Amino acid sequence: MSEWYKKSFGDDYLLVYKHRDLEGAYNEVKRMIEWLQLPAGAEVLDLCCGMGRHSMALTDFGFKVTGVDLSDVLLREAVRMDTEEKVRWLQGDMREVPLTETYDAVVNLFTSFGYFEEAGENEKVLKEIHRLLSPEHGQFIIDFLNPDHVVANLVPFSKREEGECTIEETRKIEDGFVRKSIVIREPGTQERTYSEQVKLFGLDTFLSMLDHAGLEVQHVYGGYDASAYNKADSKRMIFVGRRKGI
Repeated sequence: MSEWYKKSFGDDYLLVYKHRDLEGAYNEVKRMIEWLQLPAGAEVLDLCCGMGRHSMALTDFGFKVTGVDLSDVLLREAVRMDTEEKVRWLQGDMREVPLTETYDAVVNLFTSFGYFEEAGENEKVLKEIHRLLSPEHGQFIIDFLNPDHVVANLVPFSKREEGECTIEETRKIEDGFVRKSIVIREPGTQERTYSEQVKLFGLDTFLSMLDHAGLEVQHVYGGYDASAYNKADSKRMIFVGRRKGI
């Protein structure tokens, strides 16, 4: 599974996750703004921005946005959709972000965390978020899956059609990760296989990592409806906080 993300976040990712739309991102950003209470013109970094849905929604609310992602394919799609060139797009690894300036807020959304086998590699991401936050007023949102909900509701296998393509997804819990294998079959082409994995960090472990990275959590929500996090029922763990010492 080493560096699986370099292969998986390519052209076929746009096919597998085409159901993620701009309207949903807009509604999620609207809630995030309520949580952060940022002033107009605030500088926001969307770390692991993917296709840029949330980045572009943030600009609609009057913020200056930088979107960073490792995938050149997803960034090309983001640039294509950003017809008014509102967002600054940048390719980079979330463990070593090629930026020196600081931001009023850093957001890391849709479980764009926990990809790495070594705990220290995941912790580097949190330390980068700390580094990139303004020492005076920097805030963050990290939107992660709820591991207990994932384990209890895991769907081992699913299959669907996208045009002429058949997409099969197999999921399992293994070695503390939720792992997914994706097989795409398309007439006239060779079968394509991808892997994904996310480390199942529980609430206490995640809070400890954030604290160690110098990040102070103020709220933990169970979803974008602002419901309180519940270990058994919440689908997500959304951490909202700020850089320590503010």
